Amino acid sequence: MVDPLALEGPKKKASPVILIAALLGLTVVGAGGGWLVGTMVAPKIKTANEVQEKASAEAAKKEGAKEGAKEGGAIPTIPAAENGIVQLDPITTNLAYPSNSWVRMEVALVFNGPTDVKLAEDIQQDIMTYMRTVSLQQIEGPRGFNYLKDDLQERADLRSEGRVSRIMFRTFVIQ
Repeated sequence: MVDPLALEGPKKKASPVILIAALLGLTVVGAGGGWLVGTMVAPKIKTANEVQEKASAEAAKKEGAKEGAKEGGAIPTIPAAENGIVQLDPITTNLAYPSNSWVRMEVALVFNGPTDVKLAEDIQQDIMTYMRTVSLQQIEGPRGFNYLKDDLQERADLRSEGRVSRIMFRTFVIQ
């Protein structure tokens, strides 16, 4: 009986030229695909950037006009009548436990409809009173902060009878 493998002869090694040509071909196809996708996406990015630059330039012009009328280097605030947002004065108080821990927070209220400064001041006092009952362990970590936001939102909803749609934190520092 004759061995069929013996009749074929020695195996040939793959030529490195074929491998290099295949890799070069795949590189050209990949580069062409990247160029094609880039030309399809780049105009959309450019137009979005142009729109954003125009909007920021218009906002800077408006802000510059407002700053020209104001004195001092204070941060310009957006009038509440335009967007229904009332920024409360900074709240600084100590926590219940440990009593030597202090919290400072800047909060803004988003109203449904017309703003009410008296109501905003009442909500600010509620927030300060509530923060004096909170311990540091209750507000540690992201979960604790979310619970605090939910509690303050619930207090604002109860006080305003649904007129405040959202509480936004601008700053929150514990020392």
